[in-house]
Amino acid sequence: MNAISKNTAVASGSVRETHGTHGGNTLSRKDFERLAKFIHGYSGIKMPPNKLTMVEGRLRRRLKATGHATFNQYCHYLFEEGGLEDEQVHLIDAVTTNKTEFFREPDHFRILEESVLADVMRHRKNGRPVKVWSAASSIGAEPYTLAMVLQEFAARNRGFEYTILATDLCTQVLETAVLGIYPESMMAPVPDALYQRYVLRDKNPKRGLARIVPELRAQVQYARLNLMDASYPVDTDIDIIFCRNILIYFDKPTQNAVLQRLCNHLRPGGYLFMGHSETLAGFNLPLTLAGPTVFRRN
Repeated sequence: MNAISKNTAVASGSVRETHGTHGGNTLSRKDFERLAKFIHGYSGIKMPPNKLTMVEGRLRRRLKATGHATFNQYCHYLFEEGGLEDEQVHLIDAVTTNKTEFFREPDHFRILEESVLADVMRHRKNGRPVKVWSAASSIGAEPYTLAMVLQEFAARNRGFEYTILATDLCTQVLETAVLGIYPESMMAPVPDALYQRYVLRDKNPKRGLARIVPELRAQVQYARLNLMDASYPVDTDIDIIFCRNILIYFDKPTQNAVLQRLCNHLRPGGYLFMGHSETLAGFNLPLTLAGPTVFRRN
């Protein structure tokens, strides 16, 4: 069974005066606040006032794409003319940050390999494939790292099978992830033995690109999913969930709501991996600490 259901497919305001290189076309505080409110409500991501310049810079291409000369016109299109219906996905794609790397926070993959996979394998029902979910997959570095570790474990443990679901809010990063093509410099954290087995070098070294081998790409199913949704079209017996370094962008109530929903999809005895800077302090969740920011469902 796939871990995700088949039906899931991949402001008006005054403009402040300025003499900058963009000829007075800057994002006003009022329009920024409208955008920030929408972004937070839609994605859970906080946009404090110090993010105004960042949002302004990232949305300039959306002004060009939608044919608007100023941010004031663009926000009027969004909030007064119903433009959000068509533009919201592109808007969120533009402002979301997708920092990622292969084998990021490597202790998690060591714990996964040394203890978690063996425990999950012992407790799976009817010998079904182990289900893994990368809930903030970005451009694919995390799910492909998971696939390398799981594939190595499968080679040493006869009968071990697995599926990986990788989801993200941003459609652009998912397109990159499906292709599995990266700057070769991104592959630096991949151990040499795994690099030899799972990474293909570009035949033209001047391009400096590398690609995940087809066999590994085939192990990962990508889909768009918004963690802010009230429910997720995902199986409720996931064995391992990686949701790392995304909750830090949410406020506490949003963090609690997302974690509660994630727990609803984690089978009893399953594991949740969070980022090293994230915490469960202050939350009443059915989880017990099993390692550094690794939790096991009660």
